Amino acid sequence: MNKKMNGDVKQFVPSLRFQSFKASGPWEFKPLSQLAQRSTRKNVDRKITRVLTNSAEFGVIDQRDFFEKDIANQGNLQGYYVVEEGSYVYNPRISTMAPVGPISKNKIGLGVMSPLYTVFKFNNRENDFYAHYFKSTHWHQYMRQVSSTGARHDRMSISNNAFMELPLPVSTPKEQEKIADCLSSLDDLLTAEAQKLDALKKYKKGVLQQIFPREGEAVPRLRFPKFRESEKWNTVVVAEICEVNPSKASRQDNELVSFIPMASVSEDGRITNPEIRAYADVKKGYTAFAENDVIIAKITPCFENGKAAIARGLKNGLGFGSTEFHVFRASKSCLPEFLFLQLYRDEVRTVGARSMIGNAGQRRVPVSFFESLPFYLPSIDEQQMIVGFLSTLDEQLSAIKKQIDILKTHKKGLMQQLFPVFDRISA
Repeated sequence: MNKKMNGDVKQFVPSLRFQSFKASGPWEFKPLSQLAQRSTRKNVDRKITRVLTNSAEFGVIDQRDFFEKDIANQGNLQGYYVVEEGSYVYNPRISTMAPVGPISKNKIGLGVMSPLYTVFKFNNRENDFYAHYFKSTHWHQYMRQVSSTGARHDRMSISNNAFMELPLPVSTPKEQEKIADCLSSLDDLLTAEAQKLDALKKYKKGVLQQIFPREGEAVPRLRFPKFRESEKWNTVVVAEICEVNPSKASRQDNELVSFIPMASVSEDGRITNPEIRAYADVKKGYTAFAENDVIIAKITPCFENGKAAIARGLKNGLGFGSTEFHVFRASKSCLPEFLFLQLYRDEVRTVGARSMIGNAGQRRVPVSFFESLPFYLPSIDEQQMIVGFLSTLDEQLSAIKKQIDILKTHKKGLMQQLFPVFDRISA
């Protein structure tokens, strides 16, 4: 296992190494059983009632926080493993984020976990290096090879002995600490950006709840100083300020138009990757819309999940999409962006979801719901001020999301290079 075919010992060296360690010797791999011990103590006296879970996205967290309720039967907790702070937990349930199941370090305190999980504790208390290593994909190959082929499709099936033979990289304590500090610094930056994003989202949500008049009121609770002495907003119904599901436009059969499937409408109001097709291919059986029309999914769960957008950048000004879209074309008295903001704010979605008709799984928001929906209409100048302010917030949100993506990509690239690859697993 430790030699090449020519007899030379395999040298394990990461492709990226800190300058101060470049002259150091190669790394080695050791089985988990030499570095850690399984934790198999059961909660026999049932004194510990805090149930933990290991989420692929969030790591080890309180079960109640993750599921918003208790999943475990408190009467059966005597069979659960005791998980001390600092222990590691392997969850064999696979997912897109964790294709062989996640391994996470318990950083939140004492609790118990289902015996379906594998709990272990490193001999060395300074082990944050491995918390980062388990977020990489370097150990996945071994897990796939030793798992049973007859396993459930949503779980890995690995014996305890095979799991404890998982090969882990070992370098000097100082080098491992340096790598852990580097990756922890990136995690701190990601956490800070995520907190900024969450705070700005909450701020925008609060603004949206106050920037439109409430039912029975004629002015919003939050109004720009320039308009505080202006006239009250007009209260109309949607059918008075826009055309709902307008008639289809006509084009030459060979003229190119945009085709926008439901999957191309993101949950933050953007249209991504539209297709270009000939008018003849889409003129029948699809919903048509023009530049600046507002399109809103009418079927569950797309309506609740935010499948709505302003149609922009359409080829030759014409687009087609699913018949499960409602289309709204604003009149001159209403900006398309302002129409979109009101038609798809949280309060409207909540009421619209209760107004759905049809059988389970095929429920839709009827067009009559939108046609009779109360609509608050200020002057064009005030609409422009509101739209501009919210657009600025959206730009800030987009910039933070982009920064988070950059940091995630950078961290992923570092992890691929800072850890050596163990590419020789015996059959």
